[in-house]
Amino acid sequence: MLREFKLPDVGEGLTEAEIVKWHVAAGDKVEINQTIVEIETAKAVVELPCPFEGVVSALMAAEGETVDVGVPIIAVDDGEGGPAPAGGASTGAAAVAGAGTPQAPAGGGPVPRAAALADDMVPSPPAGGTEGTPARTPVLVGYGVKPGATTRRPRKSPAHPSPATGAAAPPVQPSAPAQAAAPARPAPQARAVTPVPVTPVTPEAGAVAVLAKPPVRKLARDLGVDLAALTGTGPSGSITRDDVHAAAEGATAASAVPAVAPSARAVLPEGEREERILVKGVRKATAAAMVASAFTAPHVTEWLQVDVTATMDAVRRLRAMPDFAEVKVSPLLLVAKALLTAVRRYPMINSSWTGEEIVVKRYVNLGIAAATQRGLIVPNVKEAQALSLPELAGALGELTDKARAGRCTPADLSGGTITITNVGVFGVDAGTPILNPGEAAILAVGQIRDLPWVVDGQIVPRKVTTLALSFDHRLVDGELGSYVLRDVGAMLHDPLHMLAWS
Repeated sequence: MLREFKLPDVGEGLTEAEIVKWHVAAGDKVEINQTIVEIETAKAVVELPCPFEGVVSALMAAEGETVDVGVPIIAVDDGEGGPAPAGGASTGAAAVAGAGTPQAPAGGGPVPRAAALADDMVPSPPAGGTEGTPARTPVLVGYGVKPGATTRRPRKSPAHPSPATGAAAPPVQPSAPAQAAAPARPAPQARAVTPVPVTPVTPEAGAVAVLAKPPVRKLARDLGVDLAALTGTGPSGSITRDDVHAAAEGATAASAVPAVAPSARAVLPEGEREERILVKGVRKATAAAMVASAFTAPHVTEWLQVDVTATMDAVRRLRAMPDFAEVKVSPLLLVAKALLTAVRRYPMINSSWTGEEIVVKRYVNLGIAAATQRGLIVPNVKEAQALSLPELAGALGELTDKARAGRCTPADLSGGTITITNVGVFGVDAGTPILNPGEAAILAVGQIRDLPWVVDGQIVPRKVTTLALSFDHRLVDGELGSYVLRDVGAMLHDPLHMLAWS
């Protein structure tokens, strides 16, 4: 029996994801819970396990392709007998044929993508099905197969050449008078692991030639783009969101389906002076979140220069202790501990605004902003206030490694309550950080460098950094923000304050 695995909602309430990397190919044996694919949502890269055991029959989406939640992405033959599910059993890339039997297969053997889609390309029999043919559940709008596989409107042409053989496919005989006007359609070309370029069939005059999902059509209307003037780059020549955005920006959409996963960076022809980079995935979600944060929360930023010579000495001494032998100790560890201590002293800094009430959180999910190849992400350490210093060091190291490897899960990226961003690693003194949406404050830490400092009336070289605290003025007034920044600075100037205030 052929089983199709549909792209699931990974618990974020998102509607689509991009196929990043397949770990299997057609013909491979798979086991239950074996990782088969990596997908990128608007938040993170997630590994999906296979819910079936068997042999991979077909990969239904290419690397780099964006797929809606609920769309089949892989077909697995479990080796068991019995009828295949609707839309998931047929053979080869041959045209659907058979008088009075719209779903009848044309032979035996493995079931490729085209055959799995052929059932969705022919008229549905009436309730209860025809003799020898089971009833078929209609495909719902916005759920199910990809644009190139959805049922098209009837064409006036009685038959079209088969994509696989070039011969005219025999027309499908209607099983009820209500279907008499429905013409035959060709079976789509089989899709292997790497999608094969497909030339869309041009319908006759008066027929609907544009293939696009309802959300894409709405986007085109909003942007004033004529879909009929575009050449789609999606499956079977369908119009995608990227095509619409490119047309709106004056770019020319590609006319063929790419044979390999598209790059995030546009390939520039010789002599071109501009480069266009698609905004999607993590970068797109981050941009939307930052705009929402900047224009909904009234930001205030305060600055403080601190002599952290004692902190750097403490870091050196901690590295030599056996308790920290297996973890990375950096100044960020003591910055995090100082902020956690300040949160304990001033709980309102760890709150959120709902519009109707202020939610003061007695737990701290400490976010650490990280710049990755896929964009800015903010994973967080859960219940950081309950961790000892060695445990906090281990949690920060693990989080950093996952972020750099692009392995942060949606759970790692959600639920943050307050954030630290370390701009010092880029050689920057400080900045005015934007709040992570839903949080009341974010602390920016600049580079630590030698500066002349007055100590006991003498100018001496000291290790100095600049702290910048941005906060939501609806929740945090200037007094509270100043107290928090002052105390964090005091603890980094003299780490003994952490012990006294913890």
